[in-house]
Amino acid sequence: MTRPDPARITALVGNPRIGSRTLGAAASLAATLADHLGAAHPTLVDLATLAPALHVQPRSADLDAALAAVAGADVLVVATPVHKASFTGLLKSFLDLYGPDGLAGVTAVPLVVSASPAHALVGEVHLRPVLVELGATVPTRTLSVLDAELVDLGPVVDRWWQRAERPLRRAVGSSLHAGDLLEVAR
Repeated sequence: MTRPDPARITALVGNPRIGSRTLGAAASLAATLADHLGAAHPTLVDLATLAPALHVQPRSADLDAALAAVAGADVLVVATPVHKASFTGLLKSFLDLYGPDGLAGVTAVPLVVSASPAHALVGEVHLRPVLVELGATVPTRTLSVLDAELVDLGPVVDRWWQRAERPLRRAVGSSLHAGDLLEVAR
């Protein structure tokens, strides 16, 4: 059996503003995860740039590429600002393009950016069930970040990583190992 390829990490950003602070937080978390997991450079999918294509048929090549990158990730950071006490409609519209097991084999890490600590459970209550319904594994708690913490995200991510490392490594290792078994079976 050959050694598995490095984990593929993708950050999916559901903020409707191009170049948002949510995008910056997602890119930072994805890069940190890539460093910790020995993964290749992460792929970023900024839905703000794809919003006009979400409801057009036939789908654009860019949208198909984004859907494939997200479904093909070993680790998927799913980032959203809090919008009306939930995640954004833009993110929901994108996720609705997948079938029931469209994210099977993906280990998802929810990232929620909000202005208030009162929204700390948005990722757990609203986003996690959707990701699980799509077949993703969500082994860690949501990383909830306040707007004020975006100035220096490092300490927030470090605290989250202390609790998330073990279950995340276990989930990613299992999914990579399962991929190896599929290769051997072929």
